[in-house]
Amino acid sequence: MSGVRKLKPLFDRILVEKFAPEVRTKGGIMIPEKSQAKVLDATVCAVGPGSRNQQGETMALSVKVGDRVLLPEYGGTKVSLDEKEYYLFREGDILAKWENSA
Repeated sequence: MSGVRKLKPLFDRILVEKFAPEVRTKGGIMIPEKSQAKVLDATVCAVGPGSRNQQGETMALSVKVGDRVLLPEYGGTKVSLDEKEYYLFREGDILAKWENSA
């Protein structure tokens, strides 16, 4: 994760790593790439400081590193770090945050 530590998102941007798609069914059958469902879940790897309001104050983000979030089907900017793919989204593009069930 050293490459991720070097990349600091600006303003209200969030760097996420998408979960790997399911490539096998529970019965062990391989799923063709075209039939695999889009991965909409991701883990937050880095967050920016937040956007500024009209008074110039920084508005804190509602997600933090380690949170599991739900992404839109399309969007985000792909970033390759240490041979892994990450995506940058604006906070407003994140659809939801999964709550920890404790």
